[in-house]
Amino acid sequence: MREDLTDAELERYARHVILDEVGEEGQLKLLQSKVLVVGAGGLGSPILLYLAAAGVGTIGIIDHDVVDVTNLQRQIIHTTEEIGEAKVSSAAEKIEALNPDVEVIEHRMRLNAANAVEIVSQYDIVVDGSDNFTARYVTNDACFFAKKTLVSAALVRFEGQISTYKPHEGGPCYRCLFPSAPDADLVPRCDTVGILGSVAGVVGCMQATEVLKEILGIGTGLMGQLVLFDAWDMNQRKIKTKRDPGCALCGDHPTIMSVR
Repeated sequence: MREDLTDAELERYARHVILDEVGEEGQLKLLQSKVLVVGAGGLGSPILLYLAAAGVGTIGIIDHDVVDVTNLQRQIIHTTEEIGEAKVSSAAEKIEALNPDVEVIEHRMRLNAANAVEIVSQYDIVVDGSDNFTARYVTNDACFFAKKTLVSAALVRFEGQISTYKPHEGGPCYRCLFPSAPDADLVPRCDTVGILGSVAGVVGCMQATEVLKEILGIGTGLMGQLVLFDAWDMNQRKIKTKRDPGCALCGDHPTIMSVR
């Protein structure tokens, strides 16, 4: 384990180091941490950029998709020149340009029941920037079985929500709050009802902040709290959440025994 920052690192991360709550010890924690980002889209874009800028040492990106022109209104890690390119590759290029000291691991695939635990187990913290319930449940279940902290968020129109799930520390999991996915026809999606692009930036930055706080062990985390952000009225409120003893995954009598 390293005990000191290099002169170049002290200069790059100077604004972190002068924070009493971070300091050189905290920056070393960031440099030695490994974070998996699920999705390199609207949420993933600011998450990836800010984690890289902060000096998170290893960043995994998992996404099966390619850059589409409709993405560019909010997915700021990609550019017009990269339309048709794999999102993981496009994102990795930007991270390399921003902070070449960060190791990027590209997973060009969907996170699914067959590969989720193996991939998630390689990282310290997982950030979910996916855009559908299936991916969120797979990510949540894998984090539960691998005992990894999950910072998850969702967006639609002018609104977003975010929470941190740590059932391995007694908090609720995602299924405690959302036991089952609603009917697909009833779920508003960005491609059908729209999304104000900058809302993805706000909520993604909130996710990145919560990840950094978890790594550093500072501040008040969002375990047991769901934050609801409304850009239309520019307000935010918190809802207290708790573990559901009847949860099919993390409850007292679980029925889900593997990722699904």
